[in-house]
Amino acid sequence: MTALDRLNRVRRALGGVLAAFAGALLVIMTLLVLYQVFTRYVLGSPAAFTEELVRYALIWTSMISAAYAFLQRKHMSLVVLRDRFSPPVRRALVLGSDVLVLVFAVVVLVVGGTMLALSAATNYSALLGISRGLVYAIGPIAGLAIAFAQLLNIWEDLVGEVSIETEGTD
Repeated sequence: MTALDRLNRVRRALGGVLAAFAGALLVIMTLLVLYQVFTRYVLGSPAAFTEELVRYALIWTSMISAAYAFLQRKHMSLVVLRDRFSPPVRRALVLGSDVLVLVFAVVVLVVGGTMLALSAATNYSALLGISRGLVYAIGPIAGLAIAFAQLLNIWEDLVGEVSIETEGTD
């Protein structure tokens, strides 16, 4: 098994976990919204907790989905300028952007997100009464997933075949 095969196996496994988690959160959000509509229009007494819970699930889904997008190299990108360069310059631009995303993930999401989650640990949500630190914990969690994805991407940039022609074209 080559290094690229191992890279793809790790990428598929982590991608499966992230996609399943985001998918489960989407199903939960859908069921909560349907429950809220039912209680509002059929029972005449809306369930207030669902709005806050759906908001938190949406935040978590967005962050997990962002990590999945970086892992699969399917995040939005502006390729107009990059495509004007030769393949070696394109590879360098892809590597440089992967390094910048890695730095952002570590500094802003992991370090900053951890500080935010710890500072909000004693602050509780109005309706659910759960710690906002728990809600904000997705920052460092997604930051670690994005950092890991970027390490895989950088490794792929350096030793593997980078599919920069199809990156971001979906």
